[in-house]
Amino acid sequence: MLTMNNPASEEYSLQKKKSLVVAVLIASLGYFVDIYDLLLFSIIRVNSLKTLGITGAELTRSGIFLLNIQMAGMIIGGIFWGIAGDKKGRLSVLFGSIFLYSLANIANGFVYSLEAYSLCRFIAGFGLAGELGAGITLVAELMQREKRGYATTIVAAVGVCGAITAFFTSKYFDWRTTFFIGGALGLMLLVLRISVTESEMFVLSKQKGTKKGSLALIFSDRKQVYKYLCCIFIGIPIWFTIGVLITLSPEFGRALHVRGEISAGAAVACCYFGMVIGDVGSGLLSQYLKSRKKVVYIFLTFCLSSIVAFLAAGDVKINTFYIICVLLGCSVGYWAIFVTIAAEQFGTNVRTTVTTTVTNFVRGALIPISLLFQYLKTLFGGSMISAAAVVACCCLILALIALSSMQETFFKDLNYQEE
Repeated sequence: MLTMNNPASEEYSLQKKKSLVVAVLIASLGYFVDIYDLLLFSIIRVNSLKTLGITGAELTRSGIFLLNIQMAGMIIGGIFWGIAGDKKGRLSVLFGSIFLYSLANIANGFVYSLEAYSLCRFIAGFGLAGELGAGITLVAELMQREKRGYATTIVAAVGVCGAITAFFTSKYFDWRTTFFIGGALGLMLLVLRISVTESEMFVLSKQKGTKKGSLALIFSDRKQVYKYLCCIFIGIPIWFTIGVLITLSPEFGRALHVRGEISAGAAVACCYFGMVIGDVGSGLLSQYLKSRKKVVYIFLTFCLSSIVAFLAAGDVKINTFYIICVLLGCSVGYWAIFVTIAAEQFGTNVRTTVTTTVTNFVRGALIPISLLFQYLKTLFGGSMISAAAVVACCCLILALIALSSMQETFFKDLNYQEE
């Protein structure tokens, strides 16, 4: 007996596939812009601050100050955009955050004082805070549970290429122009908004009238709070590696007596080249092992080995140092898995709040991490190596303890609410 295909059903299926492809594309490009901006400052930090008349030891202090200001903006922005994403929708946050970031980046190209620079970094951080969490949440809710890892891996792999792009633009353009380019990329991305549809899970959640986007739903229960903190702790080694070891790689190079002058831009590019490999590898390995936790255990072990290699790289050739930076990047290339775990831990009505705040609190954790690093450096008589080793141990131990307490979420159905 012949069966007739339902044209309406086929059209709906094609529409869903198109929406998914476009959502993955926009989330990927949005994260690309996100990483471009975050790492651009690490690359042009020295040149831009010298242009403002800052020299000597003040270069490091001012650089850390500006980085912390941006991270503070991301913490505040993470809370704002996360709540907005669960109340107003994933798409409104995805594009509102990109728009604000773009304006801040363009303004950053016109600064002539440290105060103006810090204001632009704060606003850019606030704007960037919403992009990744909203993008990953949207993609995770559109994908089948068995294939979520593939989509989030694509998002992360394309995203970290933004750091490599930032390196090459800094090689061929003045630092002010690189900020203009970042702003322009963000504004161009907004054009794609017309092709994206909202997550059906969010729409259904909104129709049910369930309480949404409330931090009280997370912090009113001790188990929820612990689960939330665990999501943050497993990502902390990533930003210790990027924010301290890689951002301050020229200073570490001198402390380690590396044979050659380390370029921060080259170190960042090497690290993020490694992160592309790591993100793709961790995502595919997660799909193969059908586990998120096992992959994070593997990468945390790899991270420990890479940090030891970095801090023990005394009197090596400059190319060897850059190879170690690539290995460091590979070892923290579980960012895609980390963000996916955060999205899978909580219900639809608080998922964007969790995913957005967790990713930005991890980035914002760089503030206490850098302060602890500076304190220990003074305590150890100016030894960057000893200070970094102690901070690294703290970050990795926290991550391992948190991971051991977490639920495996590979097969978890995301269509549920937090009460």
